Amino acid sequence: MKRVTFSRNYTLSLSRTCRCYCKYCAFATHRAHLYAPDEVEARLEEAVRRNAKELLVLTGEAPEVNPEVAARLASYGHSDFVSYVVWACERALERGLLPHTNLGVLEPADLARLREVTASQGLMLESISERLMETVHAGSPSKHPARRLQTIEAAGELQIPFTSGILVGIGETEAERVASLEALAEAHARHGHIQEVILQNFVPHPKYYGAEVAEIADQAARERWGGDGSPLGNEQPTPEWATPIRLEDMRRLVVAARELMPEVGIQIPPNLSDWWLDLVDAGATDLGGLSANGDHISPEQAFPSPHQVRKSLKPRGYALTERLCAYPQYLEPEWIEQGVLDAVKLKYWSFIPRRGSGRRSEERIDAALASRAIERGRAGEALSEEELTALFSETRPEVIEEMRAAADEVRAELAGDVATFVVNRNVNFTNICIVGCAFCGFGQGKRSPDAYHVAEEGFRARIAEAVDFGATEICMQGGIHPDYELEDYGRWLRVAKDTAPQLHLHAYSPMEVHYMCERSGRTPEAVFDYLLECGLGSTPGTAAEVLDDGVRTRISPNKLPAGRWVEIIEACHRSGCARPRP
Repeated sequence: MKRVTFSRNYTLSLSRTCRCYCKYCAFATHRAHLYAPDEVEARLEEAVRRNAKELLVLTGEAPEVNPEVAARLASYGHSDFVSYVVWACERALERGLLPHTNLGVLEPADLARLREVTASQGLMLESISERLMETVHAGSPSKHPARRLQTIEAAGELQIPFTSGILVGIGETEAERVASLEALAEAHARHGHIQEVILQNFVPHPKYYGAEVAEIADQAARERWGGDGSPLGNEQPTPEWATPIRLEDMRRLVVAARELMPEVGIQIPPNLSDWWLDLVDAGATDLGGLSANGDHISPEQAFPSPHQVRKSLKPRGYALTERLCAYPQYLEPEWIEQGVLDAVKLKYWSFIPRRGSGRRSEERIDAALASRAIERGRAGEALSEEELTALFSETRPEVIEEMRAAADEVRAELAGDVATFVVNRNVNFTNICIVGCAFCGFGQGKRSPDAYHVAEEGFRARIAEAVDFGATEICMQGGIHPDYELEDYGRWLRVAKDTAPQLHLHAYSPMEVHYMCERSGRTPEAVFDYLLECGLGSTPGTAAEVLDDGVRTRISPNKLPAGRWVEIIEACHRSGCARPRP
């Protein structure tokens, strides 16, 4: 069964004030419109209640051009509108909502600010036709195709998962539609960042002057979702500048988009026509965000509910599958900031693709090799790669038992029958981390709702509790904090020793030591000398994971290479930090 995807979203029209005067737009206003912080918080709570995963932040372009909007932003403590959007996205992430922003034409610096708090961003190209600047886009300089392509290109350079598309039926020719798709395909070929292209047919709207489109859209959605899923109807006269659109026109665009960008999703809004099923048959792959509170651009054209869509698709042999606002292939540190990925890991881990190691082997292993390897190990001889592979590959119970018995003999010979232990407590001072290991459940981005940084008072209290429980050792590790210097690590050791001088401090992984070397410019030996002066007793051998750079690159591309890990561990031994604990 073929799949059609959608995102379960909620729309936040943060500001409808816009600098543009597009003739087809019913969303924008030139009056002052801006949700206050308490209104934003209330809508985010509503989004959570409606089980949304994506927060679609929809706005007019540069609303602060309106003096009243600018004054309100300043009163909320924001120097510009993008700052306010960042704040709203941070509040969304705290609730587990993944922001997708569509703010219009932006400078690269603003795209970068938003990248820190969004899972994806978007901007419709609409059309490559410059002729439309004299008709439907007259008075809207930021609708010039060159300016919109600059934003789309900048998003690619910043590695932002991006949604774009074209608006069909606003006076363009069929050749211009295809040329618009070709322009998007060229940008995607350079950067690989366009995750989906929207093919949106123009639908005339009534005037909404003085009305709140969010309320109209929400009511329309409630009516459609509570009914049989049929469109509610919104017959409006077609403007003279508009181009009539037929099903066959849209079919050809779907085919063209598939040919130009075969790996990119093709979105067809299912609320703007009754032909969306036919376009799925033609190759469309996505239905966009089936917004729980309606379509704020076309407020009386409510989306059908996921249940209603699923019922329509099933007879044609399609399954409806939910996705996040960022497509699966972009759910990795290269494309998304760590704080946003942390929210995905915390709430939506099942959407993250399961990527194997990539290693496959069809070789046959000699059945007698494992037993020979066990005997060689008993004799104290070094094992070959083939012998070690045979031991790791072994599944026969009797051979595994033979292996266990041999290991126990070596243990008895080396250590006797005395088992030792240490009364230990882990005291982690921060989980803020910039590394982004694929397997990690500890590290969090700086903006993550689960990030923490322990205050010195709390740190001392934890150590005192450990002493009360009889601990003789403290294990101290943390995430790789972006603001830390070598002295920060030394300070935690001094605080621990000042609180309980008798404790042995087992602290700082080779990754942390590597980071200290990078931040201070010192060698590993010099770093260990400094840490010993501060109270370090010994160092754990963590951050090893798998000491193979091929595997490390796949599971943790930002972690220190295997050779560097060995170098730091050897420096640790030379410094005396690997000596037995008391």
